[in-house]
Amino acid sequence: MSGAEEIKRLQSIIDESKSIVFFGGAGVSTESGIPDFRSVDGLYNQKYDYPPEQILSHTFFVRKPEEFFRFYRDKMLCLDKKPNKAHYKLAELERAGKLSAVVTQNIDGLHQAAGSKAVYELHGSVLRNYCQSCGKPFTAEYIKQTSGVPKCGCGGVVKPDVVLYEEGLSDSIVSGAVNAISHADTLIIAGTSLTVYPAAGFIRYFRGKNTVLINRDATPMDGKADLVFHEKVGELLDKIRV
Repeated sequence: MSGAEEIKRLQSIIDESKSIVFFGGAGVSTESGIPDFRSVDGLYNQKYDYPPEQILSHTFFVRKPEEFFRFYRDKMLCLDKKPNKAHYKLAELERAGKLSAVVTQNIDGLHQAAGSKAVYELHGSVLRNYCQSCGKPFTAEYIKQTSGVPKCGCGGVVKPDVVLYEEGLSDSIVSGAVNAISHADTLIIAGTSLTVYPAAGFIRYFRGKNTVLINRDATPMDGKADLVFHEKVGELLDKIRV
C-alpha cells in the first residue's frame, strides 16, 4: 500500500495541475470485472484452440470469422460491466477543469459511461460496429445477440470498430491524443504494463512537469516517474479530493 506521504504528494500535484492527461490500460477496467490480457489470470494465460493474439488479428478475422466472433462475444463483449471508482474520479476531475483528456487502450466505453467527455480510444470501442460493405452502424447488443458471423441487411459482414493486430490506429485519434499529452502539465499513467506498442510510445510526447505511475506490477517507466504507486487504480484515485 502507498504511504500517507505519497498520497499527500499526489494530492498536491493534482491541486497544482491545470491540464492533467490520464493514459490508461487494461488495469483501469479490471476493477470493473473486465479481464486484462497479460496478467497471470489474464486472457493470454487461458487455453483456446488459438492464442488470443492470433484470434484478435486482422488475418484471423478475415480467414476464420466464425471462430473470431465466438471468442469476441465470449471474452471481449463485457456489456454488463459498470464503471469503477477510477472512471468516476476521472470524470469528476474533468468536470472540475483539472483533467483535459483521457487516452485509453481500453475498448469497453466505461470512461464515457462514467461521464468523461474528452476520451481518445486508441484501440477503438466494442460499442461501435459497422457493415464493411455499406457502412451502416450496429450496436454491441446486436453483435452479442447474433450467432455466427453478424451480417447487415445488404449481406456485408458487420465488423467491430476495434483495432485488431496488424491494423493501424486512427490518424485523428492519434493526433488528438498526442496533442493532449504534449500540452499537459501532469501525465498520470495507470493500469498499463507499457509494453504494447504503438500505444506505449505515446508517453514520449509528454513535456510537462509531473509523471505519476499507478500499476499493480513494476513497469519499464518506474525509474523515470516522479511518483510511483503499485496498487489498484480505482482504490488509489478514490483517496483524491477534487
